[in-house]
Amino acid sequence: MNTVLEILNKTTAFFQHKGIPDPRLDAQYILAHGLKMKRMDLYLNFDRPLSTRELDALRPLVARRAKREPLQHIVGSTSFRGHEIRCDRRALIPRPETESLIDILLERLHGKEACEIADIGTGTGAIAIAIAKELAGSQITATDISQEALDLAQENAKSNEAQVQFLQGNLLEALPKGKKFDAIVSNPPYIPDSEKAKLQPEVRDFDPALALFGGTDGLTLVRKILEQSENYLKPDGILLMEIGSEAEEEKILEQESPNYPWLEWKGVEKDFFGRPRFVEWKKL
Repeated sequence: MNTVLEILNKTTAFFQHKGIPDPRLDAQYILAHGLKMKRMDLYLNFDRPLSTRELDALRPLVARRAKREPLQHIVGSTSFRGHEIRCDRRALIPRPETESLIDILLERLHGKEACEIADIGTGTGAIAIAIAKELAGSQITATDISQEALDLAQENAKSNEAQVQFLQGNLLEALPKGKKFDAIVSNPPYIPDSEKAKLQPEVRDFDPALALFGGTDGLTLVRKILEQSENYLKPDGILLMEIGSEAEEEKILEQESPNYPWLEWKGVEKDFFGRPRFVEWKKL
């Protein structure tokens, strides 16, 4: 009879053979999901034999991960700042490093009341939902060009009881004309088109291309947001975007800042891994 520990070890070895990053951790999450228990409870049940029904339930989950389907798609969700965010092919899976964007925003808006904030390219809605839940009294508007992504974001907002207005359209063009915001945030597509072949299969084959690639140097959509920002920010309003952690990109954006004379370049902020990740401007 196969015990929890034996199946965990076999699954880990199988994932390792298939080149899965973090094979042990992924095996734990999949077993916990398939057995309908918390991951830490696996340790309390190492010696428990698994029934034929339980083994039959686990096999397709293990097979999906072996084919490099993202863990978050298999278990159906991920945690973003403690909020459960449903994940599937409709939108980019939220990354842990993006959570730091919320910390930066909360610090910048500290002491302000009834802030109006726009999240551009909302995807799953994770950023907008986190802001709505963590910044009391704020009014959040979130946009995406993909209606499928917006449908997913609305599902996530409902399940998290977050008040967010969702609008379909291209970047800031989706926002109401004449509306101005205290802050505009975005995690836009920023991977250079030429780097597609270098991506992990979990990203390349399962995240929407629309949410990944940002043109020749990865900054095409970042520049479009900068160009469109003039009419949508209040004086002293903040524009905060996530980009790749390459110093080259940040240097380019700093050098190009004079192209947007209504904005003051404020610099680069790091994520909680200590990597430069976010770029910031302030409306003059």
